Amino acid sequence: MEVIVIETPQLGDRSYLVHDGAVALVIDPQRDTDRVEAAARDAGVTITHVAETHIHNDYVSGGLELAKAHGASYLVNAADPVTFERTPITDGQRVRVGSLTVRAVATPGHTHTHLSFIVDDGGQQAVFSGGSLLYGSVGRTDLVAAADTIGLTHDQYASVRRLVREAAQDAALFPTHGFGSFCSSGPASGAGSSTIGEQLTANHAITDPDEEHFVQELIANLTAYPSYYAHMGVGNLQGPGPARLAVPESLDAAELTRRLTAGEWVVDLRHRVAFASSHLNGSVSFEYGNSFSTYLGWVLPWAEPLTLVGSRQDVENAIRDLSRIGVDSPDAAVGTDPRQLAPGAAAAAYPRVGWDGLLAGRAPADTVLDVRRADEFAVSRVAGAVNIPLHELLRRLDEVPAGKLWVHCHSGYRAGIGTSLLQRAGRDVAHVDARFDEAEAAGVRIDTARAPSG
Repeated sequence: MEVIVIETPQLGDRSYLVHDGAVALVIDPQRDTDRVEAAARDAGVTITHVAETHIHNDYVSGGLELAKAHGASYLVNAADPVTFERTPITDGQRVRVGSLTVRAVATPGHTHTHLSFIVDDGGQQAVFSGGSLLYGSVGRTDLVAAADTIGLTHDQYASVRRLVREAAQDAALFPTHGFGSFCSSGPASGAGSSTIGEQLTANHAITDPDEEHFVQELIANLTAYPSYYAHMGVGNLQGPGPARLAVPESLDAAELTRRLTAGEWVVDLRHRVAFASSHLNGSVSFEYGNSFSTYLGWVLPWAEPLTLVGSRQDVENAIRDLSRIGVDSPDAAVGTDPRQLAPGAAAAAYPRVGWDGLLAGRAPADTVLDVRRADEFAVSRVAGAVNIPLHELLRRLDEVPAGKLWVHCHSGYRAGIGTSLLQRAGRDVAHVDARFDEAEAAGVRIDTARAPSG
């Protein structure tokens, strides 16, 4: 048995191609299935089965389209109310994939119908745990419904214990979440690999002997998750279509200018440093990188017209990333200098400073605006700062204090987005592009007493 990992660091997830040298099973494929197909071609194997551990909340699945393309059996829990044809599978059922035996194990917790899969080649085992048992943690339990969270957390506690009992201790563990995904919860270890045996001594869901304590602790430590999650499960139940990854024809100057004038969402993909120095007035900064799709999908209104502005490579990558969360076919203006793309449109800029610049330039009436999550702010913050989390900023613009705003976050990335949104709304802004953990050493007064959530 060989397991090939297909990483999606942009969403903090992994998919897997498991094969015996001839035929393969794919587990939890992302929507852009060409990466899985390339891995299968390179390995010289045929995809005969595709399996979902659960109906995903953090990305659009490519499972249905991949199964159709290869005439593969699509293994989905028989209890999931999907609207498409699948091969139903239930707890304890075994499926042969060439010389491999795949056994489904019911592991509710992340969702009610969650399955894990134990794959055995007669000599070794591999456990594909989806959003159940992660490296050092478990999948979060609050994505189904608030009323179900306590029950699902109890389920999660029981499920991971069942899974480690039924698998061999030397079995390699392959979760889908836990690599930066907001679907994980608790003190994830950050490890790149693990075994069932290692988790027996390293995972708080297994080492905590008090179920009620585990439940209360996990729920207390759950933080905000992206708003676009509300659309993922619904789409996956209906059977999403194929990813549309082609870069569209670049907009001409007149059309790009019209969209800016009309107040449409024009997203500049360049680095936040370049954006701060010069950009098209009315555009917003979502620097392309691993956090791009998570924050764009979380911050901007869902399903509104979207235009990407950037290099061809950044636009191509952004289209792929957005397809994974169901944002399909955005328009684009391809080029590295936005001013040349719309020479008739007004240009804008704003100051970008470090902590020393904040100390030197801030007037007494100015506001330090912290756009980190409320849980981050509660632990430690700039004294006197106001907290409006980035994902709440657009709907809370009327709560932003008057006067000049010095916007910061943890690393500078979220603050770059927030600063651009505030400038677009007509505010006087400066982007504090510095790491929060360096603020105190720079002379900024930090308050570590707990504060109410903002």
